[in-house]
Amino acid sequence: MLFAVRMTVDLPHDLDPGERDAVLAREKAYSQELQRAGTWRHLWRVAGTYENLSVFDVADADALHDVLWNLPLFRYMTIEVTALAQHPSAVQPNSER
Repeated sequence: MLFAVRMTVDLPHDLDPGERDAVLAREKAYSQELQRAGTWRHLWRVAGTYENLSVFDVADADALHDVLWNLPLFRYMTIEVTALAQHPSAVQPNSER
């Protein structure tokens, strides 16, 4: 099942620089692991903001919740999720797997 996810990050300005660097490194490693596994299919930066638009390919909403909950930056994020379905007018089908 495909989900579009918009993630807005709001790191506290007074976050210890060492903690900031550590959480960002964990986030990068985890997100790249998910991308290599095919779970995190697309990752796009929203220009001019600390946001991204992503597409996840997971079994269901519960699986997506687990993926998102485990993001190291999760506690600093506002997340919007939209379930996606194939559009009948699409020239090229978007396969889920």
